[in-house]
Amino acid sequence: MRTKIVLWACLIVLGLPLSAWTESGPSSMAGDAVKIAEARKANAALMHQYTWNCRTEIISKGEVKDIRIDLVSYDPYGQLQRTLLNDQGSPLPRGFLRRAIAEDKKKEMEEYLTGLRGLLEQYTLPTTGKILDFISSATVGGPDVNGLLTLTGRNVVQPGDSLTLWVNPWTRHLGQMQVSTSFQGSAVQLTATFATLAVSGLNYASFAEATVPDKQLSVQIQNFDYHRPN
Repeated sequence: MRTKIVLWACLIVLGLPLSAWTESGPSSMAGDAVKIAEARKANAALMHQYTWNCRTEIISKGEVKDIRIDLVSYDPYGQLQRTLLNDQGSPLPRGFLRRAIAEDKKKEMEEYLTGLRGLLEQYTLPTTGKILDFISSATVGGPDVNGLLTLTGRNVVQPGDSLTLWVNPWTRHLGQMQVSTSFQGSAVQLTATFATLAVSGLNYASFAEATVPDKQLSVQIQNFDYHRPN
């Protein structure tokens, strides 16, 4: 059975404008939230013009349980399309969760990962309201040695969690993202590193890893080889 899980391959990018931390006041922050949402929408539209490769590894108790490599693109209707590249003619494992996992354990892990994905997606701040809530209470720090400012918010999705964004104040591009939260009683950490294409300015998640130490579980994702079809 092939899993239908799409594991954070295309994290939604937050295009944070400089005014998000240089101005204050409710009306200013509301305007910033709208600008951020608009910048994110523009980046998402640009993403739809590209095709890229996505490699996903599932690691359990120190062992790579599966590797999946997909060719990813959007169809004319804006739906994400994934074509499996390592199913045939490759020494890599075939499909998700087919190596050293019994059928019942495979289903259990798929259900767990689906729920975990749903939780972590909330930290992309999918609405203007969520963005406003975050920037109105976030603590700003930096710049760090790379010139990035940090925005850290707590109790973003659930009590006791935290979300930190590293942002380039000049390009408005997201450099890193870190989430500390919990799922089904276990601590969860998500880290993501972003890259920007020099030609078009597309900002995308080049690497992301979600870890659940209690379960000795890790999911790693790499997005690479972005290009526009001729």
